[in-house]
Amino acid sequence: MTARPLAVIDVVGLTPRLLAHMPALSALARAGSHAPLQPPLPAVTCTSQSTFLTGAPPAEHGIVGNGWYFRELGEVLLWRQHNALVAGDKLWDAARRVQPGYTVANVCWWYAMGAGTDYTVTPRPVYYSDGRKEPDCYTRPPALHDELTAKLGTFPLFSYWGPRAGLESSRWIIAAARHLLATRHPDLTLVYLPHLDYDLQRYGPDDPRSHTAARELDTALRPLLADADREGATTVVLSEYGITRADRPVDINRALRRAGLLEVHTQAGMEYLDPTASRAFAVADHQIAHVYVRDPADVPRTREALAGLPGLDRLLDDDGKKAYGLDHPRAGELVALAAPDAWFTYYYWLDDDRAPDFARQVEIHRKPGYDPAELFLDPRDPYVRLRAASALARKKAGLRYRMAVVPLDPEPVRGSHGLPPATEADGPVLLTTDPAGPSTPVAATDVKRLLLRLAGLVPQPRPADPTPHHTPDRPA
Repeated sequence: MTARPLAVIDVVGLTPRLLAHMPALSALARAGSHAPLQPPLPAVTCTSQSTFLTGAPPAEHGIVGNGWYFRELGEVLLWRQHNALVAGDKLWDAARRVQPGYTVANVCWWYAMGAGTDYTVTPRPVYYSDGRKEPDCYTRPPALHDELTAKLGTFPLFSYWGPRAGLESSRWIIAAARHLLATRHPDLTLVYLPHLDYDLQRYGPDDPRSHTAARELDTALRPLLADADREGATTVVLSEYGITRADRPVDINRALRRAGLLEVHTQAGMEYLDPTASRAFAVADHQIAHVYVRDPADVPRTREALAGLPGLDRLLDDDGKKAYGLDHPRAGELVALAAPDAWFTYYYWLDDDRAPDFARQVEIHRKPGYDPAELFLDPRDPYVRLRAASALARKKAGLRYRMAVVPLDPEPVRGSHGLPPATEADGPVLLTTDPAGPSTPVAATDVKRLLLRLAGLVPQPRPADPTPHHTPDRPA
């Protein structure tokens, strides 16, 4: 059996409503087939992609968000990259049981490092010993790094996230995918395009600037769609979630601190979350938050502390987590869901003068929660552009610098995600060039099986695992 080539393009934030501004993708949907996509909870990048690729819910693959509290380390860690964190049978493993030698290129899907793919491209900055951070990427095989950099330039990390996030990074990713299609001809090409994520969070999905972002990405995508067609590939375009209007920040950790449940420690006048000492704290992740409670006896007190918090819609207990397929040891003892127009901040300090220095910077690995304010320059700082220019000059001179330009006031944020969509028009969608593709809603757990079918592969049963999977995130 020989598989049909397959190109799977993850257009983050794509919804049926946005397709009205995207003629190329609309034409693809009309000529092929399309269907609503039912995301997992939480509807966030790492959870959604892991669900697509394993066909399993978070309760099985273990990716309960973009990050979580690593109990055995006593640390909150977001945006890890090692594929071993994802349990379950991966799409490429199922394909190779049918077609040995099945080749896979991963261009910027998450958990890329250590994955069993043949070609890998993923953002990976250079962290110098003096604290400087320079843009770069990680590739497998290693020689692919210099090949892509020579052809496309350095991966544009600072347009991939932060105040300058925009189309440049998605264009680079598209070009890298086109290069791999033309030179390696993989059986499966996975492509992750983040461009819509930025302006939809900045301005909301109904703002004209968000519609412009959709048109820009649609135009940028045309060459990749044409290349996939020339390769004879079936193309699938899907999204992880829809971004909806959400302009009400919810300070869940501040509520826990005021209740005496969250603790901090202080160094150099700055306060740091102390998760090992806290009785309860939350890892905020867009519109959901995992609430970790050290002693089960404190769960009722934690519930009481959060009861009536404006913007918090409900708290899932063990039964609630099980109902959503989120009952995994990495999940919090409680999982908070925001109201549809609200989202959770990670902030835990009560005085901005006591905020840690990383709070004003783009620091996705040091903040104990997601921070969409990183998409903005501080609108209340009249000198913010001057500060940014000065820091950039120091960077170019090879000196240490602090790009402290992120606002501590989350008021500018206008869009978020993470909840199940209220309507199909605002939820994720799946499009394919195959006219025999789906026309009725597709569950995220069914995407893997659908992709195997579109590739012309009938998966064989997975061999029995001689050793049970062990998740080390909660000590026995």
